[in-house]
Amino acid sequence: MAGRVRRAARGSGVRHGSEREWAVRPKVEEVRIQGLGVIDEAVLELSPGFNVVTGETGAGKTMVVTGLGLLFGGRADPSRVRPGAERASVEGTLVIEVGGRVAQQVEDIGGEAEGGELIISRTVSAEGRSRAWLGGRTVPVGTLTYLADDLVAVHGQMDQQRLLQPARQRAALDRYAGDELVKPLRAYAQSYKRHKKVAALLDELTTRARERAQEADRLRFGLEEVEKVDPKPGEDADLRGEEERLSHADALRSAATTAHTALLGDPMEATGGPHDVISLLGEARTAVEAVRDFDAQLAGVADRLAEAGYLISDVATDLAAYAESIEADPARLAAVQERRSVLSGLIRKYAEDSAGVLAWAQRAATRLAELDGDDERIDELTREHDELTARLTDQADELTKVREAAAERFGQAVTEELTALAMPHARVVVELNRSEEFGPEGRDEVELRMAAHPAAPPLPLNKGASGGELSRVMLAIEVVFAGADPVPTFVFDEVDAGVGGKAAVEIGRRLARLARTAQVIVVTHLPQVAAFADQHLVVEKASDGSVVRSGVTALDHEGRLRELSRMLAGMEDSELGRAHAEELLGLAAADR
Repeated sequence: MAGRVRRAARGSGVRHGSEREWAVRPKVEEVRIQGLGVIDEAVLELSPGFNVVTGETGAGKTMVVTGLGLLFGGRADPSRVRPGAERASVEGTLVIEVGGRVAQQVEDIGGEAEGGELIISRTVSAEGRSRAWLGGRTVPVGTLTYLADDLVAVHGQMDQQRLLQPARQRAALDRYAGDELVKPLRAYAQSYKRHKKVAALLDELTTRARERAQEADRLRFGLEEVEKVDPKPGEDADLRGEEERLSHADALRSAATTAHTALLGDPMEATGGPHDVISLLGEARTAVEAVRDFDAQLAGVADRLAEAGYLISDVATDLAAYAESIEADPARLAAVQERRSVLSGLIRKYAEDSAGVLAWAQRAATRLAELDGDDERIDELTREHDELTARLTDQADELTKVREAAAERFGQAVTEELTALAMPHARVVVELNRSEEFGPEGRDEVELRMAAHPAAPPLPLNKGASGGELSRVMLAIEVVFAGADPVPTFVFDEVDAGVGGKAAVEIGRRLARLARTAQVIVVTHLPQVAAFADQHLVVEKASDGSVVRSGVTALDHEGRLRELSRMLAGMEDSELGRAHAEELLGLAAADR
């Protein structure tokens, strides 16, 4: 039946590290799993130190690792959904540092981690759809993967790719080198950034030299055209108006003369005709003036007639002057039309009007000055590039020197750990190859290699180690890293594959050592490993006749004795197995 972890006294009663240390280091506190593989429903309450998960074959131990993998962005496999269930779900409660980096990342996406408690959830449907939540906020699964880099490292038979990536191996070595590498790496990074920028500018200037020369020729030709024509702001509109007047001079003069005659009469006659506007207004005014004293209203009309007479007289005068000014000038008309044609050619090429042409010319002159200065700029950038290259070479050499020293120490330390992990003849070396190109981290290409025995050549990890050996290599590496800012939580599946006896005890001891600075979760079948745990979880299976269900239970001291006895002798109540279990627990307790 489904099981829930019961809080009970720990087998050892001891936790590695101070309570304050665990209060600030991120860790997985609780994991709820539903509908995943053979697990119907289970809750794992985890210690901040060393946790082991044991159980009979087929009980679903590996589903615990699978669930943790899903929680931190692992691939969603619908075949892992429990038969008959709509979906598999995993929910984890993590304790993180308030105001720390992880808390800030959660806040940046709109999630919450109130009081340093962060909830992460993941579901996988039977059809393969996957959803994720972080701090109460729906997020892409990739967000969990990104966050996992600061929270957990999962090492299983199929999860070894993390340390096999070249960039990861260089980062691992740099992390091991520690403060000795920080300052020179920072100086190199600053030089590299400037070097890359200068190289890009220089490449643009040199590879596009022909294009830039052609652009300069086009601009120079255009500026010469504009300078030759010498347009003035608004000139095109002024010329257009002048051309209209000159083209219709006779009609304009005739209209002005006709209007003048209608208002004031023919100026060639001695007196105005009886029907011109001024004469008629005069007659009207005379008639009204004669009786204006008899009615104030009519007096106002008389004043308005007088005002109208003055206004019409002014208009007539303006018409006469306008008619006098209008002259047909074919020569001037031809000159205006020619000038307009020249201006129109410029406008068609460069702008919408003469003012726009002048604005284009100003921009073109600025751009041409930039292009004409390219040769000088190329010389400056070339000198700076050469200086930066020399500086980068020296700084990269310094990085290599630090890494070589760290690589030697690192290889020796990991090799010593492997000797205690049932791989006495294995040897790990860190090979540095120098690239011809500068990279963001220097010129060193770092590769971890392992020789399985003294006569074997060192080979890349994925070729020199089997699956079980690779897990132990990673365990050895993580133990070596333990004092250099380890990942807060490590998950190992089958790290003890293919070993037993004294080597198994050493694996347990190494895992316990790692748990002094990080939370460790291990799926194991070895009692020698399980004995070193702070928290022992057992995956139990039951059957209703057709469907196997698994649950998880936390063991107290008596429960641990029974489980270790089963693992040792195959029987929970074996006296010999129980005695051996007591001995293992005593050994583990004494080792602390």
